[in-house]
Amino acid sequence: MVKICLRILLQLLLAGSAAAAAVWCYLKGMPYGAVIALFLFLVLVYRMVSLFRDILHDFNDFVQALHYRDFSQHFSIKRAPSHLKFFRRGFNEIVTGYKRLSNEKELQYQYLQNVLELVDTAILAFEPGTGEVIWINNQMKNLIGVPGLKNLKRLERQLPVLNEAFYKISPGAQSIIKVDILHRPHKLLLTSNNFITNEQQMKLIALQNVEEALDVTETEAWNKLLRVLTHEIMNSIAPISSLANTLQDRLGQLDNHKISESDFKDLQDGMQTIRSRSDGLMRFSTSYRNLNKIGQINLSEFYVRDLFENLASLMQPGMTSKAISLELILKNPNLKMQADRQLLEQVMINLLLNAIDAVRESPAKRVTIAGEKNQDGQTILKVKDSGKGMDEQIMERIFIPFFSTKKSGSGIGLSLCKQIMLLHKGNIQVKSTPDEGTSFRLQFPAQ
Repeated sequence: MVKICLRILLQLLLAGSAAAAAVWCYLKGMPYGAVIALFLFLVLVYRMVSLFRDILHDFNDFVQALHYRDFSQHFSIKRAPSHLKFFRRGFNEIVTGYKRLSNEKELQYQYLQNVLELVDTAILAFEPGTGEVIWINNQMKNLIGVPGLKNLKRLERQLPVLNEAFYKISPGAQSIIKVDILHRPHKLLLTSNNFITNEQQMKLIALQNVEEALDVTETEAWNKLLRVLTHEIMNSIAPISSLANTLQDRLGQLDNHKISESDFKDLQDGMQTIRSRSDGLMRFSTSYRNLNKIGQINLSEFYVRDLFENLASLMQPGMTSKAISLELILKNPNLKMQADRQLLEQVMINLLLNAIDAVRESPAKRVTIAGEKNQDGQTILKVKDSGKGMDEQIMERIFIPFFSTKKSGSGIGLSLCKQIMLLHKGNIQVKSTPDEGTSFRLQFPAQ
């Protein structure tokens, strides 16, 4: 840099001297000397212009390379004029630095993108004013059932409830919403945050399907509660039941002539009532033990058609006697699945028994069993009936242990089904419309 400055300064001094000499020779009447001095001045000026032109040419190439992010640009140093070597060396260092920063930025972007694709959270970023989707990961696409989304206007047509929630949720807030996606009910945890990039406000949305997590937590909570209740019931009722039996036996040995016949009858009825209620509470505890005794599953691979055929042969005679038609739908007869077959049959039988009860007073008594594999490789089994259906309040309670809409029901059948599905890392969903029917959907993880 010092050499270039000295060279420019020297050429300026020489040019100034040549100009002064040309003027002096002209004033002294020395035309030839003035011409020679003027020629030297022009040569020096030309050399200075060439020097600055070369520098400006390289500088323009450097700026263009940065503007178009052409980091392959390289300025040759070995064959460059001495006055350009310093600038070209600096340009190469700057281009190399930008290239390194660009590579690091691209690497961070790719890393972040891969991380966001791997996480179990559906993420979407959009511009609130126009609804333009800036970024969306595959989890979000799969969750809302679209291959791509460029603007939320499309979501407004397909999923208005979800679209409205995207706009209404406040930054940093969380809310749980229920929405039907592809005719399936979902319970979603919605989280939002706002940020600004390139002077443009963006809204970041994160969705998590919390239904399975809530199911597990809810089941564990019920198990803990029922475990405590069962322990207390067993400790309290066992001696009462034993004492009631003893007193009833002793009562039979008493001389009924010592007391009136009505009093004797009252004592017998009282002992019988105590014994009956004790036995009822004992059966309650036994029912819970049956509900809670399943702790592990034995997985095996089998054809779904074999499962359906076995269920049909088991349930068809009883259904035929009640004028109920059973329809089996299996588009792929070679469909296989992996599950604990005995437990799965227990689930299907429970659902079929409920379906039979649901269509008992229906004019069209029809029950359907269907099986398929969806696009995500998950095995889906369905049990559908044409019964009277259920309202939303009942649907929210049917998987609660010991809740039943039947007078003689124990209320553990659907709870047991749910527990078995959770052990399979799957889930069970219900969809029902009053006076139209009910459909239970069993979803198993992809193999």
